[in-house]
Amino acid sequence: MRKMHLLYYSCLLLVLPATASAQEFYSLQSCLETGLENNYSIRISRNEQEVTKNNATLANAGFLPTLDFSGGYQGNLNTTETTTRSTNDVVKEIDVYDQTFNAGLNLNWTIFDGFSITTNYKRLKELERQGQINTRITIEDFIAELTAEYYNYIQQRIRLKNLRYAVSLSKERLRIVEARYNIGSFSRLDLQQARVDFNADSSQYMKQQEAVITSRINLNEMMANKSVNQEIVTSDSLIDVNTTLEYEDLWLSTMNVNAALIKAEQNQTLAELDLKTVNSRNYPYLRLSSGYGYTFNKYEIATNRKRTNWGFNAGLTVGINIFDGNRRRERRNAKIVIENANLQREQLELGLQADINTLWQAYLNNMEILKLEQENLVAAKENHEIAMERYMLGDLSGIEMREAQKSLLDAEERILTAEYNTKLCEISLLQISGKVTDYLR
Repeated sequence: MRKMHLLYYSCLLLVLPATASAQEFYSLQSCLETGLENNYSIRISRNEQEVTKNNATLANAGFLPTLDFSGGYQGNLNTTETTTRSTNDVVKEIDVYDQTFNAGLNLNWTIFDGFSITTNYKRLKELERQGQINTRITIEDFIAELTAEYYNYIQQRIRLKNLRYAVSLSKERLRIVEARYNIGSFSRLDLQQARVDFNADSSQYMKQQEAVITSRINLNEMMANKSVNQEIVTSDSLIDVNTTLEYEDLWLSTMNVNAALIKAEQNQTLAELDLKTVNSRNYPYLRLSSGYGYTFNKYEIATNRKRTNWGFNAGLTVGINIFDGNRRRERRNAKIVIENANLQREQLELGLQADINTLWQAYLNNMEILKLEQENLVAAKENHEIAMERYMLGDLSGIEMREAQKSLLDAEERILTAEYNTKLCEISLLQISGKVTDYLR
């Protein structure tokens, strides 16, 4: 039975790290660079940004004239009957076929349209800038999500390492109990309890392997790797917490460069441009039209056998829309949209202030918890060493030894959780303040 346990444990420890030595090491920066290049959401966002860039042209705004070429042919087959007034003679012609062919260039140009064209061009340029901000928001969200998952992967692997150590402790305890049971020092109850604890730790270790694999799959999916089961060995083995953040710097950066705040300002600008578009209909418009064409007519029975025309034409149209029934309603609605855009910006600013203060308080609190748990871990390790010495001497029961072991594992778990929670606060603070791209450096 003891040999079976040892074989089972040995196989258990080798399942996860068996292939790690042959794998490429991934740093946070390399994961981010791979993801920024391959991630589907980012690629889609960049394509959408390219569309807004292609739309922001003078031609799409209406600044440039349109030039059309047209050509046509028309044939008329008629039977005519003519009665002269003086003699009442009737002249009848059957199957008279007249033909007309024309071709020409036509130019149309709206020279002035009450500033509507200029406003439309400004709107297209603002949409282009908003496309850039949308891409930036997508990238910043991705960096924050991947960074959190990267450190979650490290957290899960550290937790797996801690559980592996717990299994080794339980295995050693089981070995001691078996040896003493065989010589009559321990009861069968002690042996069964040691075996139950070993199996419980082994089961927890196996469940943790699943958590590691799930995190690894998430990382591969975010980086858009061809295989989501690809092994990932991180170059970082610890959760590195940034302890140098400053509140004033974060808040000032938030007000200046936060992407969501910039987008809200752009929405307000777009609303103001929509009002200008409505007001542009109060002004007159001026349109130019011109053309150059060729016309050829062929007559079968007319006085002229054929006729050819080459010609140039041009004209100006001036007009003004006096009443359309909707302008006042559209103007009122446009002003309401501007007011809402301003309110949404103020609401967002207040929300950001609340978020950054909440996260900052959580960041400081987790930093204090981390310091406290570091002290607890030192005490838990010392307590476990003392308990192990007493257990080896037979001065400590198996239940008390298990409690010392559990206290050590709980201390390691709490410090790991505190590190990860602090890291999540750090990531969120940098994302809100527009500094999350610092992880690329």
